Amino acid sequence: MKVTRKRGGSMAQIACTVCPHGCVLGVGQIGRCRVRRNVRGRVVLMAYGHPCAVHVDPIAKKPLYHFLPATKTFSIGTAGCNLSCLNCQNAEISQRSFNKSPSYDLPPRAVAAAAQENGCPSVSYTYTEPLVAIEYVRDCAQVCRETGLRNILVTAGYATSETVRVAASVIDAANVDIKSMNDAFYRKVCGVDSVKPVLDALVQLRAAGVWIEVTCLIIPTLNDTDADFTQLAGWISANLGAETPLHLSRFFPTHQLVELPNTPEETLLRARACALESGLRHVYIGNADISGTDDTICVGCDGVLLRRRGFTVCEDRLQDGKCPTCGRVAAGVWR
Repeated sequence: MKVTRKRGGSMAQIACTVCPHGCVLGVGQIGRCRVRRNVRGRVVLMAYGHPCAVHVDPIAKKPLYHFLPATKTFSIGTAGCNLSCLNCQNAEISQRSFNKSPSYDLPPRAVAAAAQENGCPSVSYTYTEPLVAIEYVRDCAQVCRETGLRNILVTAGYATSETVRVAASVIDAANVDIKSMNDAFYRKVCGVDSVKPVLDALVQLRAAGVWIEVTCLIIPTLNDTDADFTQLAGWISANLGAETPLHLSRFFPTHQLVELPNTPEETLLRARACALESGLRHVYIGNADISGTDDTICVGCDGVLLRRRGFTVCEDRLQDGKCPTCGRVAAGVWR
């Protein structure tokens, strides 16, 4: 993958092309993501093979509800991120440089082996922003595919089309954050100019056949109006499909937004109602224990297909990916 280009014909400065920031780096300089550096005229991923977070998670934690439900996923994340979200839940690793974060020595083949040893049918690239470590993601995913493992991307989607193309060639499923449909939100909260690269990435991933689910964290006073919810759901329905799962997640005070309250349950229920009224068929509420809002419902007959409590599937009524009552095929990748 070509990820750099020269500026002004000089080897002294190189422009990184992994994300829209397009950081122009002098020799020795590190990009905004904190993990890509100009080494002798070439942008190098310093975190390659060295994730700082390694865990086995329930797949519903990503969250993915329509992809290999009730399974575990081997989850890894490298230091760094190209956003600087005021509400970041993983700021201790996403906002730190690679050389300031303890890490594991885990080359691609070791990732695949560890996933298999832990009984995980998939590997998730998650916790921070995996697309700024695209070379590591690509190589891990290729090895994992060779061994029969699936690959999952959990991303904010702020990347160039070439980076997304590389990811789409090796990824089976993705959960992508749409933090808001408002550019002003992205400038104020995330430190970037626009949501457009994120929306473009989603369309590109969808066109490539990647299974897509979307998450939106509902933050009081920042993205919690009916207009916000309707615009988000309308865009997803029109561009990704009405059966694209949407996860509406509850905000808790953290990082630089500790002065804001938890998202009220009433707001989450209102957001869900707006999304359903806008045409989406699978709208879930996360980080809140609200009965029925984690269940997967058949689009054909409104029967319960999967009943959940938190990250646990309590009942799975699917039969070969179909509703046992009406026979409709449920949207998703079930095995």
